[in-house]
Amino acid sequence: MRPRQWPKNGFVFAALIFDGTLENLAMRLASTTAAFILLCLMSSAVYLMNDLADIESDRQHPVKRFRPLPAGELSPMTAQIAAVIFGLGSLLLGFLLSSPFGFILLVYAVIQIAYTFSLKSIVILDVMIVAAGFVLRVGAGVVVIEIQRFSPWLYVCMGLLALFMALGKRRHELVLLGDGADNHRAILKEYTLDFIDRTITMVLTSTVVSYVMYTFLAEGLPENHAMMFTIPFVLYGVSRYLYLILVKGEGGAPEDILLRDRPFQINIFLWGMVIIFVLYVI
Repeated sequence: MRPRQWPKNGFVFAALIFDGTLENLAMRLASTTAAFILLCLMSSAVYLMNDLADIESDRQHPVKRFRPLPAGELSPMTAQIAAVIFGLGSLLLGFLLSSPFGFILLVYAVIQIAYTFSLKSIVILDVMIVAAGFVLRVGAGVVVIEIQRFSPWLYVCMGLLALFMALGKRRHELVLLGDGADNHRAILKEYTLDFIDRTITMVLTSTVVSYVMYTFLAEGLPENHAMMFTIPFVLYGVSRYLYLILVKGEGGAPEDILLRDRPFQINIFLWGMVIIFVLYVI
């Protein structure tokens, strides 16, 4: 179920935070938290499905071979039953929470199934599908609460940020697995470090520019453009992540960077505090 990766579903809280209103906060927080839990269940079903589909290739991976399924610690039948229960259960509860949210869960599940059995073999589209999953998480947070000032610019920012992280993961796999990379993941034979580095530069630049545009152009933000004070934290955050990818050779598991890298954690905390001050205090 990979609970270490559940923080990715925290993107669902973006709408609640950036909407900039305290009206009906308790109810909105409860709805968003429920959406987060159901996203964790659905993503767990997807992770089980992925591990079942990749069980043989994972046995060739220096790290993934220790996962319960490729290591033989978990029965494939048990994993199949759990995946069905988590997937169908989260869908049922999702539609009960909100019909649009249930539909987003369904779209997420269909895309992930298509990715597992087909789309992950199409170069460039494979990482774009990963990024699309994060955009759907943001959209899930939008539909479960009444939105007043959430800007569509944030879909662009967070989608590009997710694409940046997905490319960083591909780069880490190429470096870690070396000449045998395509034996683990066939799509890796379509990538080169030079291509990925150039694409990361393009996506990273687009991410920063789109966030800057958000701080100045999005409706509902303070008219004094105080949100621009959050830009340095975004610049530091993406630069720190890029440093960890290119210099430290990390990036294979973005959630590990979030849970382990202290400078990155401090920067996110300060960025969040400034956002709250700008949206709720000024």
